[in-house]
Amino acid sequence: MSEKKIEYIEKVLDKGYIEVVDMLGDDLTPVNAARVSFGGRSDKFTDKDRRLSKFLIKHKHFSPFRHQHVMMIIKAPEFVMRQWYKHVVGIETTSDHPTKDHAWNEISGRYVEYSDFYMPKNFRAQSDDNKQASEGLVGDQAKAEKLWREAQGNSISAYEKMIDMGMAKEQARSILPLTVYTQVWWTASFQSIMNFIELRDEATAQVEIQEYARALKKIMLEIFPETTKLWQEVYWDKAE
Repeated sequence: MSEKKIEYIEKVLDKGYIEVVDMLGDDLTPVNAARVSFGGRSDKFTDKDRRLSKFLIKHKHFSPFRHQHVMMIIKAPEFVMRQWYKHVVGIETTSDHPTKDHAWNEISGRYVEYSDFYMPKNFRAQSDDNKQASEGLVGDQAKAEKLWREAQGNSISAYEKMIDMGMAKEQARSILPLTVYTQVWWTASFQSIMNFIELRDEATAQVEIQEYARALKKIMLEIFPETTKLWQEVYWDKAE
């Protein structure tokens, strides 16, 4: 990865975050990668580079954007991470597939005890016309919170008692709820990250993972500003 160390953390939900550990490349990387075909190279991002970058994005010449990489630490509830992992499994080797160029390593409950759990600010109601989505809020928020806290608390209490009595962590963890926070290191190409944001910063995605997608978009606008803005102009703005 690059010699320049990046320190950037975006907080998400109540206890989650995305932390940039390192990155490879800059806004010039994809245009210079594209120019290698005829031996060209630019040292400063100009309007000419901007036009070339937009051309590549618009016409789906995505391979140059797999030279830009971001290494990050993600802390998220397990149910969010299960959805995120769909962007990593089944990695293809074809030249234009959006789910390639990943590295993924997750903390293991076989070695460490879990201690953080997600608590939502409010409790959403089931959508009437979408089986997988939420819409509006549950009428009795106080009762919903009480049920949530009781169920989660009972599970956590039992887990802690089993650990105290000497039960193996790999077995005791199996009773924990999906609200348990886990942590992963994810290294992915620019193209792969753009694909994640496009699919998860979207109205039909689960609310919690939308928040991570928006946080990641904010990070990408910070570290690859020109390329991300062009991608947004070509794809995301048209979708809104």
